[in-house]
Amino acid sequence: MGSKDIGDVAGYYLHAAELKAEQKITLPEYIRQANREAINAGEPFACAVVKRRNGNVKDGYVVRDVATDVRLMNRLRDMEEALQNHAPEDYAELDRVHREAA
Repeated sequence: MGSKDIGDVAGYYLHAAELKAEQKITLPEYIRQANREAINAGEPFACAVVKRRNGNVKDGYVVRDVATDVRLMNRLRDMEEALQNHAPEDYAELDRVHREAA
């Protein structure tokens, strides 16, 4: 989409996702591109989804810069605290489900 590219895939919650499957992996460029696309898309977070060479997509990597990861973790913490305060039973159930899935 040129200078106003908004990422390669829709539906990666709250993210502009840049998908990569290349022989040579250049993380800094992927992250710069994803960060630009997040701004264009109006999404708060950006990531690069990088397929492992000769591997399955499910064994690839999701990569973001540290600043983005800190903002994401702060948001997760704040939202969990809000849910704990306003709906502790719902929080406990969701926490259990997600811990079991790990």
